[in-house]
Amino acid sequence: MNDTTDQTSSCCGHTSHSSVESEGRPNLMGAAEDDMATCPVMEGRPVVKSIAEAAGLYRDYEGTRYWLCCAGCGPLFDADPQKYVAA
Repeated sequence: MNDTTDQTSSCCGHTSHSSVESEGRPNLMGAAEDDMATCPVMEGRPVVKSIAEAAGLYRDYEGTRYWLCCAGCGPLFDADPQKYVAA
């Protein structure tokens, strides 16, 4: 099997996301560095803070805000936040 996938393409197969913004949708690939976080539940999953906050995908624990990558991470974090903040 020949792999002809462009190594610079994104997960959705596009090399540019400029058309996304022109369509009025947020460019999830082009967030500013200070607007990025990593999900504490799904380690390594990038999270755009502003989008996560708008969707309610965050938790405040012991004075620190944690942003989550998806709705499924909320209950896991809630059940044992110490497990995820210590990781």
